[in-house]
Parts: sequence; C-alpha cells; structure tokens
Amino acid sequence: MSDVYKQAGVDVEKGYEAVERMKKHIAKTTRPEVLGGIGAFAGLFDLSNFNYKEPVMVSGTDGVGTKLKLAFQLNKHDSVGIDLVAMCVNDIVAQGAQALFFLDYIACGKNDPERIEQIVAGVSNGCVNAGAALIGGETAEMPGMYNDEEYDLAGFVVGIAEKSKLITGEAIQEGDAIIGLASSGIHSNGYSLVRKLVEGLDLNETPEELSKSLGETLLTPTKIYAKSVARVIDKHEIRGISHITGGGFFENFPRMMPKGLGVEIVSNSWEVPEIFPYLQKLGSIPDAEMYGVFNMGVGMALVVEQGKVENVLSILQENGEKASVIGKVIADEGVHFQS
Repeated sequence: MSDVYKQAGVDVEKGYEAVERMKKHIAKTTRPEVLGGIGAFAGLFDLSNFNYKEPVMVSGTDGVGTKLKLAFQLNKHDSVGIDLVAMCVNDIVAQGAQALFFLDYIACGKNDPERIEQIVAGVSNGCVNAGAALIGGETAEMPGMYNDEEYDLAGFVVGIAEKSKLITGEAIQEGDAIIGLASSGIHSNGYSLVRKLVEGLDLNETPEELSKSLGETLLTPTKIYAKSVARVIDKHEIRGISHITGGGFFENFPRMMPKGLGVEIVSNSWEVPEIFPYLQKLGSIPDAEMYGVFNMGVGMALVVEQGKVENVLSILQENGEKASVIGKVIADEGVHFQS
C-alpha cells in the first residue's frame, strides 16, 4: 500500500489493527437478532421475531462532553465508553424503551490501537449493562482536526417499545410519588464547570473529603438504569421518568410533567455523593446552582402512584438500585424544594 496517506497523518494499518482489537469486545454484546459480522458497511438487526402489536422504535444520540478532557489528562480511557452508552440509553429508558442495538463514532487525531481498544472495551461493557448489541461504528483518524492524544465520542442507540406502553408523562397525577434512583456520581454533565473548579489540583491525590483520588472520582462512569427499570415496567405502570442529565433538576423534571403540574422535592431524602459538597465548597456555589447543573445523587426519577411505591422500591432494590421516595407531584408547575 502507498505511504502517501500515512505521510499525510493517517495510518490505515493501525486502523486495521484497532478493528482486530475491538472484535472480542464487540462479541460480548451480541444478541440472537444480530445478522452478519463486523466489517460490513452497515449493521443488521432482525426484528421479525419480536411480538409487539404496535412496535415503536425509540432512538437517542449523545456524547460524553468535556469529561473526555480528564480522561486525556489521566491517560485513562476504559470507562468513558460506558459513559457514552449510558448517556444514550438512559434517554430512551425514560420513554419506556428497551435498548436493542448501539453504534459508536470515535474521532481522533492519531489512531492508537491500544487506546481505541480501551475505549471500545468500555462501550462493550456499557452495552452489556444495557442489554444492547454493539453492531457497528466508525473510527475516524483526522490529523489536524484533533491533537494526537485527543479524541471525541458520539453514540447512537435504537430501542423498541409497545406503543400503548410508551412513557410520556401524560398519566401523571397530583399526589403521585417520585422515586429517585441513586447516581454513581457526576455522570457526564457539568464537566466544563467541574474542570474549572479543579484546575491546578493534583487529580492523583485524595482530598480528605473524598474516599478515592480526585481523578478516579471524577471519571466514575455514568450509571445505566436500563435493566432495573425494565423489571419495574414488566410489573407496574410507571407514569413518568426523568433522566437527570444536563440542566439538573430544574430542566429535567419539567420535561416529563403535564401542563399544570410540578414536583415537590424533599432535599434531605437521599444520600448526596461526597463529590458534590466537595465541588460546591471549592466554588462557593449556591444550592440552587448545584441543582441546576448536577444530578446531586439522583440519576433517574420515576413517577408512580402512591399505592405502588413499596412494590416498586422492592423491585429496584432487588435489581441493585439504591432508591428512595424523594418527593411528590403537586399542582404547581416547576421544581420546588422542602427540607
């Protein structure tokens, strides 16, 4: 093969090596519906054996954002792929969908096969956690667009739901309970602020307020709620779901609420992970700002009628979730806090 392209900064042979390194990780995610193998021009997924009366395809796309800057700084690339899957999958879970398959896009300045393998291993682990097959993707080496040590990630997920069981929030009523599912930490939102707050600090050190190093804490991957929420949906009606992502409480709770209704949140009803008061202290940030940027320990919230609370909590806890009632639906739009 000609060296002309290599001299321009694109090493095709390393691209081939990266694909070979990916294969064992992709194989972990396979489902019976996946057709063909890795290397085709498109991924194939067979829907013919699904028993839905009115199937609705539900899709989502997202990235990891500037959390990647910390991965570059720490040279740790094995968890941001989980973040990528989580950010996409949690969005379709909020509509009541089951994730079917996932595709990733990696854009980099220089194709380092070992680093690419670490990223895809994380994507694979995320797909396993979500029950989704990784059926394709793209690695684009773009010298001049990115520095050699930099990359960006984007993901795309497709799921399925019965039309009659889509979770739209329309069924939410005043008095319904709000159950919060614990986050694993910051997840993948607010990192432009986070990076500003920790600028100049040694990420390998463990501040007295934290139980792990600052870097390890900040790179904790986003929790994926697909399987546990699916267990609840199988047995009970969920009237609304909010993925507490960019915009924190004030943006994401209203997204699921019918007109005329809002939420009352009891602010001391769940455990706030140690990273949030640490960051709040670093920046002298008011409470309202914290709840407007971060998940504050609640990665996803479910709205259920009061009579089903105990059963739903039991299912969530049986499936490894730390969950609690954090508030209720009220006849006043917006997000309101009480202590």
